[in-house]
Amino acid sequence: MYTEISALTGVVLITLSKMNILTVQTEMIPYMYYGFCTILLAGGWFKFRSRKHTTSTKARTASKSSEENSVVVVGAGVAGAAMSYALAQQGRKVTCIERDLREPDRIVGELLQPGGVRRLHDLGLESILEGIDAPTVKGYAVYLNGDSVKCPYPSDGNLISTGRSFHHGRFITNLRKAAFACPNVTVKQGVVTKMIEENGRVLGVAFKDEKGEIQEARAALTICCDGAGSGLRRSLTPTKPEANSHFVALILNNCDLPYPNSGHVILADPAPILFYPISSTEVRCLIDTPGPLPSVATGAMADYLTTKIAPQLPPEIKPSFLEAVSCGRIRSMPNWELAPQKVFQRGAMLLGDSFNCRHPLTGGGMTVALSDVALISKLLADVDDLTDAAQMHAVSTRFYAERVPYASTINILASALYAVFSAKKDPSLIPMRKACFEYFKLGGRAVSGPMFLLSGMNPNPSTCSSTSSLSPFTASTTSPSPSQPLKGFCSATASSVQPPPSLFPFLAANASSPSSPLTPPPAAEPAPSPPATRPLNHLHSPAVTHVQFAVAARLTRQRGASDRHDVRQWDGVCFTLDTAAHRSSPKMRATVHTASRGMQNAV
Repeated sequence: MYTEISALTGVVLITLSKMNILTVQTEMIPYMYYGFCTILLAGGWFKFRSRKHTTSTKARTASKSSEENSVVVVGAGVAGAAMSYALAQQGRKVTCIERDLREPDRIVGELLQPGGVRRLHDLGLESILEGIDAPTVKGYAVYLNGDSVKCPYPSDGNLISTGRSFHHGRFITNLRKAAFACPNVTVKQGVVTKMIEENGRVLGVAFKDEKGEIQEARAALTICCDGAGSGLRRSLTPTKPEANSHFVALILNNCDLPYPNSGHVILADPAPILFYPISSTEVRCLIDTPGPLPSVATGAMADYLTTKIAPQLPPEIKPSFLEAVSCGRIRSMPNWELAPQKVFQRGAMLLGDSFNCRHPLTGGGMTVALSDVALISKLLADVDDLTDAAQMHAVSTRFYAERVPYASTINILASALYAVFSAKKDPSLIPMRKACFEYFKLGGRAVSGPMFLLSGMNPNPSTCSSTSSLSPFTASTTSPSPSQPLKGFCSATASSVQPPPSLFPFLAANASSPSSPLTPPPAAEPAPSPPATRPLNHLHSPAVTHVQFAVAARLTRQRGASDRHDVRQWDGVCFTLDTAAHRSSPKMRATVHTASRGMQNAV
């Protein structure tokens, strides 16, 4: 380049001199020649450096912007696929790593409560429910000793008040299609082996691809959605899930359930049995089985189902059940429970069942997962730099606080109902199971209040009513202080707590009515007062208070210290224990009180 510029400059100078345009002495031409060359070269060099600097700055800015907004999502189940879609809608670059991209074949995750359907609409994913033969679910029917009561979902104005049921695999396939269709979502199949950490920050994950080669996926934020059996959770928290029972599963073909478009809960011995439609021609049956499972290979399981379970079923269901048992495709899975633990690890988060799961009896798992996705994506929408430690810590803090109303309500309700409905495991709770069933038979608010909670339509026990709905994604984001009791929940003394009027209207309206079936027991037959050291709530019966808080304390001990705020939730959630004093005989009340004393001593 220097040679060409020099030659061109010399030619120009000589030509101008010969044409008398440039009048200079001949001996000056070489000096002018070298001067012009120097000026040209200097100008070219500065222009080149300026262009290179600008290009380099733009490249670094683009790279930084991409890094600041990139996310790795581990797992493409309910939480993982929904999270990938939600973040992609914000314009973030998402890498989703899933170990198996084939259609899943699971026996749970098949019933989405109305609250979960609402979250799908909030996320813009309502269309995934179409084209998968997903029946509408309008509520439940509960059976006890041959008697039954219908518990429909309450109407909630113009908002969605029905659930949907489906084959889990079809639902996940549609959800993945929606997420993977986003242009800024990259899908990789592989098994994640470890997190990549540097200077106390997670930078991504290492995974083994389909060829067995180790690859890396790096991003500003890693969200672990790899299920209850997460291999990454131990890098973030020492908590482990526990399984106290199993679901044994069957599919009944062409079975007409007594209550169409409803889930059926049979309060059987030793534990509940569930039936719900998963297509227009199929019904899923789940038999909760505490303790060791009978062997399928030896025929012990088929014998158990035929001789122990079948006699307890409604006559309309029994023939299809026996036919399904004879077909031999009997499957099982553990019912995992995992209390949520706050994780403040730079560059990483837990979500879905890897973070929090509860007994699937109430079908609240997908509702909580989708609610968590909606909440965290909303909080991340205002974050322009995912590597900013202060911003991300604030997001995590708000997430853990604002998920409490819906997550703790569904978590405790699942534990409470399973404890009461599986009363065979704890004889002291048998009166509670009967009281719960009798409570449902009252109808009206005695059903709508509990169903508002179970369905996820209203996550706040103190605001349940047939005309109001509270959503943490549309209402105020002001969070209750963890150090203060939540409104409507139990506190230190009985006199300081009033019943949530909309959740327990029968108690408020009928407590002083002599003719009411909910009238408190006469003064001559009260159960002994509870110890002064025990917190009291608005319940009318000290015996029920004993049982309620004994069970709450026992569950809290199992959940761990970080979840102790859930005890405050218990006061509003545990409606099943609210009526034992009113629906039970004096002898039963005495039995409950005696049993509760023993439970308290054991806690």
